[in-house]
Amino acid sequence: MISYIIRRSLMAIPLLFGITVLSFAIIQMAPGGPTSLMMDPNISKEDMKKYEERYGLNDPIHEQYFTWVTNMAKGDFGESLIRRGVPVSEMIMNRLPNTLLLMIVSSALAVLVAIPFGVISARKQYSLTDYTVTVTSFLGLATPNFWIGLVLIMVFAVQLQWMPTGGVATMNADFSILDRIHHLILPAFVLATADMAGLTRYTRSSMLEVLKQDYMRTARAKGLKENKVTYKHGLRNGLIPVITIFGLMLPGFIGGSVIVERIFAWPGIGMLFIDSAFQRDYPVIMALTVISAVFVVIGNLVADILYAIFDPRIEY
Repeated sequence: MISYIIRRSLMAIPLLFGITVLSFAIIQMAPGGPTSLMMDPNISKEDMKKYEERYGLNDPIHEQYFTWVTNMAKGDFGESLIRRGVPVSEMIMNRLPNTLLLMIVSSALAVLVAIPFGVISARKQYSLTDYTVTVTSFLGLATPNFWIGLVLIMVFAVQLQWMPTGGVATMNADFSILDRIHHLILPAFVLATADMAGLTRYTRSSMLEVLKQDYMRTARAKGLKENKVTYKHGLRNGLIPVITIFGLMLPGFIGGSVIVERIFAWPGIGMLFIDSAFQRDYPVIMALTVISAVFVVIGNLVADILYAIFDPRIEY
């Protein structure tokens, strides 16, 4: 297992290198530049040249890339072009915990809801329960996250006033876990909606195939209870394709968090990415792109590891 993990990890190195090259090239080809938004149009050419020399904006493209990659390997993402003197790593670390909290809770919520409902739907195929779960799943897949978020804010925050409209905590209030959970409920649910629906459908389809296998009939013939047959003998095999899908869904939480964080004013890296994109703060954009790519690679690596755990044949 250890050698398998090492091999899969080493395969991620050229992938990350390619991502850095493409990300840097796309940023360089973007119209405009950071100076077009932050500089006075009447600034002298000498001051403009000093500014470009300070941040290396007038260096050749390959030198800019080499400098950026070298510093990034040391954990230095440079300084923000908009907030002068503020390290990019500091800006990201101030917001990354909020995004990680939102992603972890949303992922756990999606798994804890989707798998049981998918199994129940498969066991009661073509029943009212199955149809209800299927229709609800399709609605979750078809409805955009931003629309669900706006509706939930309108109902639970504005009309019923049960939930806060946004933010990570109540302003000017002492730290409270319950207060943090209160602010986390709506954005976590909205972020988990699409993946929750997708995992439910995949779990149902996988379990339908497993429940028809010969070894399941043999287990029933031995007199085992249906719950034990389903959850002990069937669920482990039924989860193998679901694990792969879930690993591929993990990067989607990053993209989804950009919209969800904006709607709920959640101070995470999603909001930081949007603000930096509008301000053309290139160091922040490139740093967040690389971090997102790392999350994608980690998600696929976790899926591969879990896949090998549940199906030892994969390791070989």
